[in-house]
Amino acid sequence: MTQCENSHTKYSEKETKMAALITTDFEIPAEISAGIFEKAQKGSALAQLSGARPQKFGKQQVWVLTAPPKAELVGEAAQKSPTPTTYAAKTVNPYKLQVTMRFSQEVQWADEDVQIGVLQDLASNAGIALGRSLDLVGIHKINPLTGEVSSLVKEGIIDTTQAAEYRAQTSYDGAIEAAASLVISAGYTPAGIAMDPTLSFGLSTMRDTTGRRIYPELGFGQSIANFAGMQAAVSDTVSAKNEVTKATNLLGVVGQFDAFRWGVQRSISAHLIEYGDPDGLGDLQRQNQIAIRAEIVYGIGIMDLNAFAKVVVPASDTP
Repeated sequence: MTQCENSHTKYSEKETKMAALITTDFEIPAEISAGIFEKAQKGSALAQLSGARPQKFGKQQVWVLTAPPKAELVGEAAQKSPTPTTYAAKTVNPYKLQVTMRFSQEVQWADEDVQIGVLQDLASNAGIALGRSLDLVGIHKINPLTGEVSSLVKEGIIDTTQAAEYRAQTSYDGAIEAAASLVISAGYTPAGIAMDPTLSFGLSTMRDTTGRRIYPELGFGQSIANFAGMQAAVSDTVSAKNEVTKATNLLGVVGQFDAFRWGVQRSISAHLIEYGDPDGLGDLQRQNQIAIRAEIVYGIGIMDLNAFAKVVVPASDTP
């Protein structure tokens, strides 16, 4: 092959890559797509405390053992009695979340490195938004865009009736201990805790009667990985104070988090939109813009609300 042919081959390969980025039906490069999911997992307290499970697409039923069998002591030649076992059907529902992001049309005319850089930045922000949405839907039942409770979501962790109150005259660790006691009394193991930064900071800065910090190893509480033998995750999605239109008064959730069943039913995908008004903000071409839309379908179900207990601030104590 001649040098001229080599140059033409390299040029064609670059042209192919560029076309893949600006066509109306492109897929995010694998490494960027993986980055979105990584960001999504790190952005969600629930994802950190309960691993995703493989799921088929659509609504699914999961059979949960609600009354395990009991063994019977049987004498020689004696008849055996029935040992009843009870199961209940729990539903895992699909929830589709999307992020639509606009940016300047001039990116299409930039070189490959610039285009990749823009995609990486958009992917990072999309991952954060999609990760936060798992908590906002799974805990609070809200539409992350509006902050309003959605009629599409029938059940969230916020619906558990088990709650321990934190008041000014009590301690943060005392409220957590009370919540753990409720989980244990319900027959579950308090294996994890999701904390709002207010709770984690308050916990980390508690002091004894001499003024010394009780938990100096927690720093300022923003990166707690475990507490009192429980796996821990810190996120402001726990209270959702930056999203909800009405305060939840939720500081934390203690529980056996494998009772929160979730998975990705449809992998994160993205496509470029060059024409029309995909988000109600006006015609793209008129504004010299293009948009990328990233979507994911989560399957979410709660096996038993009694596996969780809330740490809350009573409404009377809320400023």
